[in-house]
Amino acid sequence: MGFIAFLKTQFIVHLLIGFVFVVSGLIINFIQLCTLVLWPLNKQLYRRVNCRLAYSLWSQLVMLLEWWSGTECTLFSDEATVKTFGKEHVIIILNHNFEIDFLCGWTMTERFGVLGSSKVLAKRELLYVPLIGWTWYFLEIVFCKRKWEEDRDTVIEGLKRLSDYPEYMWFLLYCEGTRFTETKHRISMEVAESKGLPKLKYHLLPRTKGFTTAVQCLRGTVSAVYDVTLNFRGNKNPSLLGILYGKKYEADMCVRRFPLEDIPQDEKEAANWLHKLYQEKDALQEMYNQEGIFPGKKFKPPRRPWTLLNFLFWATVLLSPLFTFGFGVFASGSPLLILAFLGLVGAASFGVRRLIGVTEIEKGSSYGNQEFKKKE
Repeated sequence: MGFIAFLKTQFIVHLLIGFVFVVSGLIINFIQLCTLVLWPLNKQLYRRVNCRLAYSLWSQLVMLLEWWSGTECTLFSDEATVKTFGKEHVIIILNHNFEIDFLCGWTMTERFGVLGSSKVLAKRELLYVPLIGWTWYFLEIVFCKRKWEEDRDTVIEGLKRLSDYPEYMWFLLYCEGTRFTETKHRISMEVAESKGLPKLKYHLLPRTKGFTTAVQCLRGTVSAVYDVTLNFRGNKNPSLLGILYGKKYEADMCVRRFPLEDIPQDEKEAANWLHKLYQEKDALQEMYNQEGIFPGKKFKPPRRPWTLLNFLFWATVLLSPLFTFGFGVFASGSPLLILAFLGLVGAASFGVRRLIGVTEIEKGSSYGNQEFKKKE
């Protein structure tokens, strides 16, 4: 094991990375709070500023994937589709099987210049997660309780508000509603059978309300739907902790572009279109598991240096005073100060671990275990 590889496994290094992310995130959230004064004066300027502030935070996680772990992301698509990346508003449909599927999506948005302006239909619980939810609030992310009767008006209002967004945005939808587990899959397929829908092997039954509403509300703004099917070579099941320990993964993504005008305007027909799409996604996953490759031409967009430079900037700004303070505490010889400092380190470690826990499948929500038994 080389020295760099050894450093990547050390808890103290992970703690320092977490410290930079958390403290920079709190600074960014405070600046975002201050930008609220811009909203009534110049809404589009407010949005552009917050896109860049969000980039400064999210790109630190992308840096871990691209530069720290060296994970490679390969696209399978066609040249005409790839040429549109970062040049239009789109809806992204991504399978929700892995702990870092969102991070693989983010690395693609970063490489095509839309990381800061990327959007998602997120569960409302995330709004209250420090850094993540707070940053999303200022980005006008659409939150939902995943109960359509309560969500309908909120989701429609949030989507329509994005119709004049000044920068190209990729709006992510996890149509399955929750991460794939065997229990959720079994219940989901019971629902599929009761509704006379074809069963899926690698996906949960898609929930159509969010998709059909997004398509209806964003017509005239969004140009296309990108269907993204993600898998990892070697049948790996990567985690954010694995990334933090420097483990390298190889992600493959099959991307298909569907012009929005090809998607039916009628809600029922659009829902049927989505069910058919997931049957095709299932066939793509079956092909990948058998042949180890997706159809289409292979593309490897190069990683950009900005994520690394951004992290180095924050590390320089924040770690220098931390080291100075820590040295001063131990040099004082005061047991009380030293214990207080170690307590602070412990609290920081706990906080970082809780943030990582948000991505872990086994700690995911119970949504889908019973809710699939209810009608949409």
